Amino acid sequence: MTSPIAYFNGQLVPVDQISISPLDRGFLFGDGVYEVIPVYEGVPLRAREHFERLQRSMDEIQLANPHTVDEWIGIVEKLLARHPGNQSVYIHVTRGVPAKRDHALPKGLPPTVMLMCFPLASPSKEAIENGVACVTARDFRWEKCHVKSISLLGNVLARQLSAEVGATETIMFRNGFLTEASASNVFVVKNGVVAAPPQDNLILLGITYDLLTRLAAEGAVKLEIRPVPEAEVRSADEVWLTSSTKEVLAVTTLDGKPVGSGKPGPVFKRMHALFQEHKAKLARRGTVAA
Repeated sequence: MTSPIAYFNGQLVPVDQISISPLDRGFLFGDGVYEVIPVYEGVPLRAREHFERLQRSMDEIQLANPHTVDEWIGIVEKLLARHPGNQSVYIHVTRGVPAKRDHALPKGLPPTVMLMCFPLASPSKEAIENGVACVTARDFRWEKCHVKSISLLGNVLARQLSAEVGATETIMFRNGFLTEASASNVFVVKNGVVAAPPQDNLILLGITYDLLTRLAAEGAVKLEIRPVPEAEVRSADEVWLTSSTKEVLAVTTLDGKPVGSGKPGPVFKRMHALFQEHKAKLARRGTVAA
């Protein structure tokens, strides 16, 4: 089987030929950031916004960006020429390889840059029509969740809580308020009004989260960005997960109890339709700028 082609430090090479030094700070410390961009029929969804968020994450950890947004998009286009159809583009940037292991940030290192493609698996018809199960947990992660860091151990452990019981996600609360799920943003609906947690340091501002706020405004769906108490989540008529791979997905069971009617609700169906319409427009335009 032919190894898929990746981009590594300026070259397109088979993934199985990539070698990374054990001194790389991403390997030693998780010192790096990443992005994931969904691609529909060769067209990335909101690529520019993803790379703008990458810049914000790099700024937060004092990591110099080796490329402009347009240069990043050009690299993605070269990679996608080798990977047609629906793909998920993974972008991984670490601080690079220092002369010695030291916690202090070294200066002047060229970063390690890798991009890979994976087939994009959108939510199944069954998941869209029936919703998914989630569990809840205390948010035990650090206080810079707005940085899309490759140091994902907290998210891994949170996700494992749901994996162990066959659920799709772990929805987390900090000090009595909703933050996010282990790999998704979370929206709730009560009496037809959508609410989402504020865009602060306790959540990762998802590109899909941001897109949904825009689609809600365009589709006349009332949406509020504000602190969401845990009790409101547990009594919600609807709960949704959003991410680059999940798109927008209804949660119909939470900690073994039905959410609302136990079926995807009318506001979810409206938002899901708006999202699919946006994807269709993107494909027709055939541009990363959509």
